[in-house]
Amino acid sequence: MSKQKIVHPDRAADFVTGAYSDGVIAGGFLFVSGQASVDFKTSRFVLGSIEEETQRTLDNIQSILTAAGISLDDVVKTTVHLKDIAEFDRFNAVYATYFTGVRPARTTVQSVLAEGIRVEIDCIAKLP
Repeated sequence: MSKQKIVHPDRAADFVTGAYSDGVIAGGFLFVSGQASVDFKTSRFVLGSIEEETQRTLDNIQSILTAAGISLDDVVKTTVHLKDIAEFDRFNAVYATYFTGVRPARTTVQSVLAEGIRVEIDCIAKLP
């Protein structure tokens, strides 16, 4: 099987986040690793309200999708990790503005997240 690595277009050359790729294309799909509220230009987490972190996280996902030549409309599945499930409604209000038409299938769970972040999202998107 052939695989292609996709990198966030703003990733600083010296910003190493772990032993994984931002995204991997394989079998007609793009698999995007869990993204958070990171400023890829400064290599720092940007903490804030659940709304602010959700917006930056989805903007990061959108940038990775764009780098692969696709958009949020191509996302078929997301998995969401929330630090506090009590913030679900506030998270969901922002999330809903990013997906129109047929929204992706989704799993949302409460998780212990590193670095003080409030939300982490991964996704799978279908390539044309």
